[in-house]
Amino acid sequence: MTQDRAKAAVAALLCLALAAPATTGPAVAAPASGPAQDGEATPAACRAYGFTLPGDRGRLDRPMRVAPAGSAMHGPPPPPPPPVPMAPPPPVVAPAAGEIVVSGSRVPGGPGHIVAPGPRVVADTERYPDATPNPVRRVADEPVSTFSIDVDTASYSNVRRFIDEGRAPPVDAVRVEELINYFDYGYGRPASAAEPFAIHTTVAAAPWAPERQIVHVGLQGYELPESERRPLNLTFLVDVSGSMNSPDKLALAQRSMNLIIDRLRPQDTVAVTYYAEGAGTTLAPTAGDQKLKIRCAVASLYASGGTAGATGMTNAYDQAQASFARDRVNRILMFTDGDFNVGVTDDMRLEDYVAAKRETGIYLSVYGFGRGNYQDARMQTIAQAGNGTAAYVDDLNEARRLFGPMFDRGAFPIADDVKIQVEFNPARVAEYRLIGYETRLLNEADFANDRVDAGEVGSGASVTALYEVTPVGGPSQIPERRYDQNRLGVGGGDPTGEVGFVQVRYKRPGEDSSRLIQQVVANRASGPVSAQPPESTRWALAVAAFGQKLRADPWMPADYGWSEILEQAQGARGADPYGERAEFVQMVRAASELPAQARP
Repeated sequence: MTQDRAKAAVAALLCLALAAPATTGPAVAAPASGPAQDGEATPAACRAYGFTLPGDRGRLDRPMRVAPAGSAMHGPPPPPPPPVPMAPPPPVVAPAAGEIVVSGSRVPGGPGHIVAPGPRVVADTERYPDATPNPVRRVADEPVSTFSIDVDTASYSNVRRFIDEGRAPPVDAVRVEELINYFDYGYGRPASAAEPFAIHTTVAAAPWAPERQIVHVGLQGYELPESERRPLNLTFLVDVSGSMNSPDKLALAQRSMNLIIDRLRPQDTVAVTYYAEGAGTTLAPTAGDQKLKIRCAVASLYASGGTAGATGMTNAYDQAQASFARDRVNRILMFTDGDFNVGVTDDMRLEDYVAAKRETGIYLSVYGFGRGNYQDARMQTIAQAGNGTAAYVDDLNEARRLFGPMFDRGAFPIADDVKIQVEFNPARVAEYRLIGYETRLLNEADFANDRVDAGEVGSGASVTALYEVTPVGGPSQIPERRYDQNRLGVGGGDPTGEVGFVQVRYKRPGEDSSRLIQQVVANRASGPVSAQPPESTRWALAVAAFGQKLRADPWMPADYGWSEILEQAQGARGADPYGERAEFVQMVRAASELPAQARP
């Protein structure tokens, strides 16, 4: 997108988004950085910074804050809220087809008032991107496979949430590549930042179809040392609409933000913004050593009202721009259930706006919370357009995983627009199918086109992809063609040579031209392929089989059942310092007892 087109797209969406009035609450300005301060965000401690916490306020309007000495009050206070209903809100009911879903009902309490969970009511308003399993492709017709990398893990924790609730996840909620990429495979790391990726390949027998093979491609990113991690310019964009008033939504999001605050350095800055019917700024960009002040800004948020997500975005980008610098990592972190119902709600228009802002150097990551009205499709669209990650936080343990040491993988980028292309040797491989990445596929010509967007990779992150391939002479999954010249075996290629060729394109952060890494995929041309490949490959195969089984993948044999998947996983657990693989094994057991989930 040219600069003029980008400006036009931004201006057009700004007009639409700002058609809904913004609630511009008083922002607490950042004074000059003083001694580092941290502690518990108690009502007394937060009053000293001009914040009134929900439990200390005695009323449910947006907090009227006292500006500290030397700071300005930005705009008039927001209008008072409507009367608080005395009765509890009615149960969530799934809407009929075509109904408009409005989830911004006001409910008593807020972050300071934890609502005791009642009987779980499941509403069918969650939305997931359509992801029909990739087809089997003939190498003679389409020898090249191209896709954008995906380091997101939202699908794994969301699938876990469904299984923990005793329900089979919706088929489209299962993105197999995100299940696979949830785990660390211990790939060898690149030696230096000069070439920030190391490529690892393995060829193994497919456990669910021994007459076919698996080509395992692993990409390991360079881990930045502390001295090379640029200052962070973060903006928290927090959904505080009524639909977020739940212990597994706003309350959990606040605990997640505090985990990020724990990791802030003095050179980092954080702003806190919010949106409901309108949008506002609770805290202007503030130095990372003022942790208690930032915690108070987060603690002052509470949920009520509608969901003007687009208006919140424009405000958050304004705050990010206020302390923008090319030598910083400029990123918005959005905490939401994804349910927009005020102002601009069209996914394509939001995608265009976020993509235009990406070109300015401000990226956006999305963290999803809650159940019942979780809008996964919108969150995936926004995160991909914003060169950010998308993750789902189902409990505090997942928050600790995402926002502890692993937070660095999303916070500090090492490469943008990372694309993978695999070309198969027609003399060795007759057919292939890429397992997962259905929403990340690219055209062959997109690989060398530096204007085509792709995924971002952060410090120390890895990417794993699996192809199921049929060797030449093996049992074809595609019926033979009638005419000789349309059949396999006509093309060239060395029947004793390499299996394929892997290429990776990437841009260094801030650069416009891509760089290229290449590596051959090779194994012996005769004799059986080992059924005992490295542990990392065996574990990836167990997770891939689990995801395909949950999706009722048509390419998975019906006789490869849960017991086989469990045996595969048990045999590849290896070292498991955080218990993640043990948890997966238990999830396989639980999934085996669930009723099948049919595709609608």
